[in-house]
Amino acid sequence: MKKQILYVCFALIPLAGKAVKENDAPINYCRYVNPFIGNADNGHTFPGACAPFGMIQVSPESGNGSWRYCSGYNFEDDSIAGFAQNHLNGTGCPDLGDILMFPFSGEVSNNTYKSKYDKSTQQAFPGYYKVHLTDFDVDVEVTATQRTAFHRYTFKKNIPARLLIDMQSGIVGNKEEIKSRVLSARLYKIDNKTIIGSNEVKVWVQRRFFYIIKFDKPYSVKKEISAQKGEKAKRLILEFDIQPGESIQAKVAISTVSIDGAIASLNKENPKWDFDKVRLATQKQWNNLLSRVEVSGTEDEKTSFYTSLYHLFLQPNNIADLDGKYRGANDSIFTSPNRDYYSTLSLWDTYRAAHPLYTILIPERVNGIWTLWGKENYCMIGNHAIPVIVDAYLKGFKGFDAEQAYQAIKQSSSVSHLNSDWETYMKYGYYPFDITKRESVSRTLESTYDDYCVAQMAKALGKTDDYNYFIKRSNFYKNLFDADTKLMRGKDSKGNWRKPFFPFQLSHASTSGGDYTEGNAWQYTWHVQHDIPGLVNLIGGKKAFAAKLDSLFFLTISTKNTGFIFDVTGLIGQYAHGNEPSHHIAYLYNYADQSWKTQKLIREIFDRFYLAKPDGLCGNDDCGQMSAWYVFSSMGFYPVNPVGGDYVIGAPQIQKVVLRLPDKKTFTIEAKGLSKENKYVQSVQLNGKTLEGFIINHKDVMNGGSLVFNMTDHHVQ
Repeated sequence: MKKQILYVCFALIPLAGKAVKENDAPINYCRYVNPFIGNADNGHTFPGACAPFGMIQVSPESGNGSWRYCSGYNFEDDSIAGFAQNHLNGTGCPDLGDILMFPFSGEVSNNTYKSKYDKSTQQAFPGYYKVHLTDFDVDVEVTATQRTAFHRYTFKKNIPARLLIDMQSGIVGNKEEIKSRVLSARLYKIDNKTIIGSNEVKVWVQRRFFYIIKFDKPYSVKKEISAQKGEKAKRLILEFDIQPGESIQAKVAISTVSIDGAIASLNKENPKWDFDKVRLATQKQWNNLLSRVEVSGTEDEKTSFYTSLYHLFLQPNNIADLDGKYRGANDSIFTSPNRDYYSTLSLWDTYRAAHPLYTILIPERVNGIWTLWGKENYCMIGNHAIPVIVDAYLKGFKGFDAEQAYQAIKQSSSVSHLNSDWETYMKYGYYPFDITKRESVSRTLESTYDDYCVAQMAKALGKTDDYNYFIKRSNFYKNLFDADTKLMRGKDSKGNWRKPFFPFQLSHASTSGGDYTEGNAWQYTWHVQHDIPGLVNLIGGKKAFAAKLDSLFFLTISTKNTGFIFDVTGLIGQYAHGNEPSHHIAYLYNYADQSWKTQKLIREIFDRFYLAKPDGLCGNDDCGQMSAWYVFSSMGFYPVNPVGGDYVIGAPQIQKVVLRLPDKKTFTIEAKGLSKENKYVQSVQLNGKTLEGFIINHKDVMNGGSLVFNMTDHHVQ
């Protein structure tokens, strides 16, 4: 999906402890991670190497210039075009792919720099990737530290060992964009083992990066490929004098600030030429992080679970140099007091479950907005940095100036900007489709949720007038509810409903121009995460609400529409699990006293849309949101309203999960009697007492204790 990527700076607290030992040996949780999951179809994940939250994601690229290659790689392809230093995880828009490097022997055919590869030799683990390029008989291995990539190429043939370094390449939406991608470029060969330089590029956002490339063996420049018309950057062919079976090692460091920053990262973070030592150190980082959750289940269940955690922790990415300097959204240089500046999170997706999950697994301190490489792309609607900040504050994270954060939130919710026309919103109590030409219904609904969040922080800070103002705005969703169709429907500035009305017709953010964002009326009607009881009443009570939900999951009607709708996937009727606005809907049967339908649906979603194979995801992973849904739902609860800490009970999908929390606390979730047949919940005990209702709170988890589900093969009213 196309997503809004914003920035927030947070400090990671120390991990709960070292990896748990099994028979006096540390458990290797990394063995359950399969980075190839989501590499095919439209999962848009990448298989390459990175450290947790690292700035570098060094990974193979198999194609470019289409939506298929948002991460640069698709498992179904049979050739590789090189290995670039940074990539996005599961997004629906392309970018990054900086500094493409392609090792080869001898000559290439038709100036085509790519090679077939032997999939049986392809390996991927946290912090490591390996493949054999069959056309040139070259083994490629890559690993990474936080700010550096480490390449090792082993050449088997007795012909010249060569390396293409392509500074013009990058991941783009169409191939023509490659020519205009680089706005300016400088490259300096300062000695026969070192190249430094900088690029300014523009695809999704405009950004700068500075780099150093260091080799362990001297190179000579075999060829310098002149830039084509419209291009600004060079392509170099380097040649190395080595014997068959020898390796060439290359290290790459990147900075958003300066070449000196990149050099400092290389010298301090990756100073030697010990590839295996770096690989093992990065694997240890991953293992310590993954060890925060202990899972008991089948091998496939463990693989899906730990791979989901892995995808969750690929980002946010720390883009600060070792001294804390970073390039901010206004292109100025700042210094982070704690030397961290985290970037790259897709808030339109991740506010829903990824961020609430971070507050459990990696508590963070929030004081700003997320960006892509420190930049705002204004891609998506809403202002969903607000729920992230408010949720953290309400859960007790006080490591930022709450008053300052609130004033920023209030201003962005009161002063019109590119994504929000508050004057129109307040005048009509919704966004009229004849004034707001695109996504008027979705913009209204997403804004009312943000309003609710502002109100909650105002209330917590004792700002009664602000609370009353924003809580009133949070009810604007009611102004677009059509009592006749019982759907959220576009309305013009005169109060007239959209006619003709096609409730099954899909709209897309950037191309279709309809009233909905990557969805239709059936999917967006449920986007009232802050007031489900109010929505139940609008629809006509619990019985009518459940019947309407039934229709959502049963109706398979579709209406053709122009524009891009590839990301509305993972369908059960009109429900689209491959797109985030649907993610909370399966849990809504709880509010209609039919929780067994939630339990049945969760099993169906698991069985159909989360499979431990390259095409096992039904949609883009979206910077960990799809994975966060899996982790929460496998444990048996989910944040329908992502702010404030209430989790709605579902049905666990794994026998036992132990969360290792700060202060040596643990929270254990057990699903007694869980099986293929026993997918329904008979009863739930929280800390030994029968749970009344269908909600547990964040404090229940973080205080430590147990949550026990007793499973059965028939539904319980």
